[in-house]
Amino acid sequence: MTPHIEADKGDYAGTVLLPGDPQRAEWMAETFLEAPRCINRRRGALGFTGLFRGKPVSIQATGIGVSSFLIYAHELLDFYGARTLIRTGTCGGLTAKTKLRSLVISQSARAESAQSGQVFGLYEAVAGPDPALLARALAKAAEFGIDPHAGLTVCSDIFYHPEGRVRFVEAQAAGALAVDMETAALYRIAAYFGARALSILTVVDNIVTGEQTDYSERQTLFTDMSRLAFAVATES
Repeated sequence: MTPHIEADKGDYAGTVLLPGDPQRAEWMAETFLEAPRCINRRRGALGFTGLFRGKPVSIQATGIGVSSFLIYAHELLDFYGARTLIRTGTCGGLTAKTKLRSLVISQSARAESAQSGQVFGLYEAVAGPDPALLARALAKAAEFGIDPHAGLTVCSDIFYHPEGRVRFVEAQAAGALAVDMETAALYRIAAYFGARALSILTVVDNIVTGEQTDYSERQTLFTDMSRLAFAVATES
């Protein structure tokens, strides 16, 4: 056990999918895993392990933001032996073309602006995913008929920022497709532990158009993202 996870050693598979929302973790486990078992309920951050097409895969909710994410990612990598982490999260579109419900695969992640988020050195330079996982995700997306956006994303520590969407001007000028609150942390901590990582995101709102999905559909709209993440997790 760790301070935040009650699972025993060996309860987690080597590959762990990381949604932020515990309800999404439960939905993914019930929808995609064979014989899923709940291995963590501590603090409501649900964790599950089961089989996907005969191969062991785990799912662990991480909560919102860098601080919460880093706790779970660190413990999975350092104490439970995880070697591949795939984020299955949500994001806000930063261009009109990143429409609601579309997928964004983060090819690199940086801060929302030069002044933002210099916590733990997370945003001092652009961070990126494992190249093999990225290539597999793009290939499997094409095979499934999914047309994701792939490119730069930005990471923010603050959801309710006093500057509103103005703070994204610098990132948008650099070509950023979307913003989330965890991907830069994922890429940094995976590199630190010598592990593999990839962030696959579903667009649930759009900063440019002001559109947003309703929370009532924020499980079923994750089907494509989950299918893709499980395929990458078990076929790479």
